[in-house]
Amino acid sequence: GQDIVSMTDQMMRDILVEPIFADTGRRPRVIIDAQYFVNESSQAMNRNLITQRLMVNLNRAARSRMQFINRQNAAMVEQERALKRSGTTDVGTTGLTKAQAGADYRLSGKITSLDSRSNRSGLVQRYTQISFELTDLESGEIVWAGIYEFSRAAADDVVYR
Repeated sequence: GQDIVSMTDQMMRDILVEPIFADTGRRPRVIIDAQYFVNESSQAMNRNLITQRLMVNLNRAARSRMQFINRQNAAMVEQERALKRSGTTDVGTTGLTKAQAGADYRLSGKITSLDSRSNRSGLVQRYTQISFELTDLESGEIVWAGIYEFSRAAADDVVYR
């Protein structure tokens, strides 16, 4: 847990220093979810835990510099839009838009690990590496990348189950 907290806090700081996210009045739209975040490690790890924590922290810290697009609930948004346009409900207080918001960047990443076990001592060691990329959804350019790593060792691998 502490590794995830530390990693997402560091990621947030790393992303916020990128010039494309400077407070220029133009707020890039970003999707941060687990859709393109892959766990290739030997350890079961909740990808949503990582991406949700990062998105919430960035949303708090970068509200004036970034907009966050929710693709996980696109069907919910579309359903409400249909109700408004059919006249079943009024238009609410924010009015109508032509379409749901498009995104400029999306987070993707990989969790990988390397395990070793000493037959003599029974010591199990795991090195975990988590890499992230923010990709420009128009050009495909990677505008930011980060890599975070941690190691754990234990005499019994029950710690990793």
